[in-house]
Amino acid sequence: MKMALAIDAFSERELFETKLKESEARYRLLADHSSDMIAVLDVEGRYLYVSPASFSLFGQIQEELLGRLATDFAHPDDVALFPASIRETQAEPGVRTITFRRLRKDGQYSWVESKIQGVRDADNNVIQIILTARDISERRQAEEDRRVAAIAFETQEGLIISAADGTILRVNQAFSKITGYSAAEAVGRKTNLLKSGRHDPVFYAAMWEAIARTGTWHGEVWNRRKNGDVYPEWLTITAVKGPAGEVTHYVGAFADITQRKATEDAIEHLAFYDPLTRLPNRRLLQDRLQQALATSVRTKREGALLFIDLDNFKTINDTLGHDQGDLLLQQVALRLIACVREADTVARLGGDEFVVMLEDLSENRNDAAAQAKVVGEKILAALHNPYKLGSSECESSSSIGVTLFGDHHQNMDEILKQADLAMYRSKAGGRNAMYFFNPEMQLAIAARATLEADLRKAVRDGEFILHYQPQVDNSGLLTGAEALLRWQHSERGVMFPDRFISLAEETGLIVPLGRRVLETACGQLAAWARRQEIAHLTLAINVSAGQFRQADFVEQILATLDSTGADPRKLTLELTESMLLDDIEDAIAKMSAIKTVGVSFSLDDFGTGYSSLTYLKNLPLSQLKMDRSLVSNAPSDPNAAAIAKTIVFLAQSLGLAVIAEGVETEVQREFLESIGCRGYQGYLFGRPLPLEVFEDSLSQKSSSRSTGFK
Repeated sequence: MKMALAIDAFSERELFETKLKESEARYRLLADHSSDMIAVLDVEGRYLYVSPASFSLFGQIQEELLGRLATDFAHPDDVALFPASIRETQAEPGVRTITFRRLRKDGQYSWVESKIQGVRDADNNVIQIILTARDISERRQAEEDRRVAAIAFETQEGLIISAADGTILRVNQAFSKITGYSAAEAVGRKTNLLKSGRHDPVFYAAMWEAIARTGTWHGEVWNRRKNGDVYPEWLTITAVKGPAGEVTHYVGAFADITQRKATEDAIEHLAFYDPLTRLPNRRLLQDRLQQALATSVRTKREGALLFIDLDNFKTINDTLGHDQGDLLLQQVALRLIACVREADTVARLGGDEFVVMLEDLSENRNDAAAQAKVVGEKILAALHNPYKLGSSECESSSSIGVTLFGDHHQNMDEILKQADLAMYRSKAGGRNAMYFFNPEMQLAIAARATLEADLRKAVRDGEFILHYQPQVDNSGLLTGAEALLRWQHSERGVMFPDRFISLAEETGLIVPLGRRVLETACGQLAAWARRQEIAHLTLAINVSAGQFRQADFVEQILATLDSTGADPRKLTLELTESMLLDDIEDAIAKMSAIKTVGVSFSLDDFGTGYSSLTYLKNLPLSQLKMDRSLVSNAPSDPNAAAIAKTIVFLAQSLGLAVIAEGVETEVQREFLESIGCRGYQGYLFGRPLPLEVFEDSLSQKSSSRSTGFK
């Protein structure tokens, strides 16, 4: 019995040892294949066992570690961590985690995260220490990088990170400080919430083109804060790309440069502006004059320089004092600015000398001189009004010298000298006057002033009449006429439109003049309608740009038709391309409203301007009028012939009629007929004639039973 018990006890012990060995084998297998180093230490911290991972992690094998203290491999600053953790483990069960730097075989340190746990006997005493070690160097570096990045992100510069579609993902505190938008208000919105509206689409297109091409852009941008203030910033945008080269994010860094701009402006103001009047000084005037000269040569448009000197300023200074004289100069500056356009320049050269520079005047030199004269007269009147200087009041006047510039042979010094000389001639002529440097121009200005006075009188007294030029079809039958304006001048005789229309447009007299033409033409249509033999005739009249732009233009046409009783279907209004392109939508609206009652529209001088198919398709036209330059050249010039053929084909495609003006020879008529043009007007069929003569010619042809006007 005892032997049986002994055998059973032996079997149980053997079974226990077997299971223990199997368990140790399993744990060793786990330890041998773990990516973390697993070690067993004695209670003093010496290595008793080290798993193979120590070699892959630290380059050390078990034989190099057994019997060594774990603290031998700790960084000097981290040595104290081990004894403290072992003491805590001995005092109280549990797992403790420490992070320290451990020496590798190559002499470098790795950041290690270790877990320490005690193995206890039956009396609860720690007899061994189990330690695991995991290399966390990369994680520590990533955390450090994030920490540094977080610190760097919160710089004085505003930072904004967006997705590829412009959705804001993150902003820093500087962004909120500069823009006024908190992170919560900005994140999730598009970056265009900061747009100020100061930059046009071309600016942004160039910006994004540079980013797409180079990956970055930097420059000055005007943006808007949350409170509505517009401010300047220096912005750098960088594209962040993914592995495949696609843009995943955009990073914007910007700084508010309001103060810097203010400083730059202050420095510039000191260098280029007069401190008393705040007007540009001589230096800035010369710079702008140089640019204006270059622009004038390129655009062929004239500019003008007005040299202004105050009359008797020294007397005012001596009698009222220099303080009052300074007040006078400041008021003069304000009055000069009020007399010119925003694009013009008013400068003070010093003392009581001022200069006004006018740009973008007419290409015609005489017209440009007239425009400068209008501004000069405005300045003379403004500076002659009394001045309130504190408790005092005084009167002053000015002398103005004017010269034009636009010739590429001129230079700045010559222009200033010419204006200066002209100013002295004004003073010599009695002061409070204006004189042009060019004597011929002075005569032209005087002649123009006389013509303007006569024109006003002519409009008031009704000195204008209409002449009528026949319009025929391809069989030579009379279909209508064009009413052409003539001025019966009391001294100069009959004057053609090229002598006065441009002046009428500049002075605004074209509006009442155009209304008179419309009333006369409609009255004549009504009169013809009562005569059976000519009741079928149509009548075309030219409409000026100034007249067409009138807000009540449609009402004028309809009211005139109603008051005269004219048949709207017999009236054709001739318009030019240039007046329509100024505001195409307004033009279409006006034309459509008028066409609904039956009035036709003809596009005059077609073939010489910018003929866009888009507006031709949209405009409610009935007819294209081929320009006389094409008609005269087409029979002998292949290019002109090709254009003429294209016009006819285009008109047919759009359902429009074509009439050719300036037909003077049978050869021209035959060519036009060969390309399909069926309407003609020109000397071949009759010159413009006064009404009585025109109607007499109709009667004669009718009595002679002529079949046409050819």
